[in-house]
Amino acid sequence: MNLLGEIVKVGIADLKVANSPEILKTSGLGSCVGVCVYDLKNQIAGLAHVMLPDSTTNNRVDFNQMKYADTAIELLVHLLLEGGAKKYNLKAKIAGGAQMFAFSNNNQMLRVGERNVEAVLTKLEELKIPLLAEDVGGNKGRTIEFFCESGTLRIKTVYSGVAEI
Repeated sequence: MNLLGEIVKVGIADLKVANSPEILKTSGLGSCVGVCVYDLKNQIAGLAHVMLPDSTTNNRVDFNQMKYADTAIELLVHLLLEGGAKKYNLKAKIAGGAQMFAFSNNNQMLRVGERNVEAVLTKLEELKIPLLAEDVGGNKGRTIEFFCESGTLRIKTVYSGVAEI
């Protein structure tokens, strides 16, 4: 793993594509999900910081397709293929989707983290992109770094240390 690769920062409701030895990084994954889609053979990867599960409820003029699981993953795959990735080589790893607040009622609309994870998994399945690893759920925030060169996803979880998948 090349630790000298330039870090490409991905903001909230944002996505970026990078090539080896670059490292994709995003912070602030609470209920949001970090979706890493990559082609290890061609050393290209993308990271989307998904905030919400479904764009169909949005009717705003200034629509940000990077904000929603259904539209962000499609855009990410499009940019990866445009950048030289091969569809049949694409794999995915995800992290995030925490339940950051405790609610006394069982309102599904408040379970944003869980709904985000479900929407991401549905979209990856629809696009026939295998999910190789995940670190989702819980109630702690995460920062992730994806190493384009090795396909390693490093997850820093608040008060829980560092893991690699």
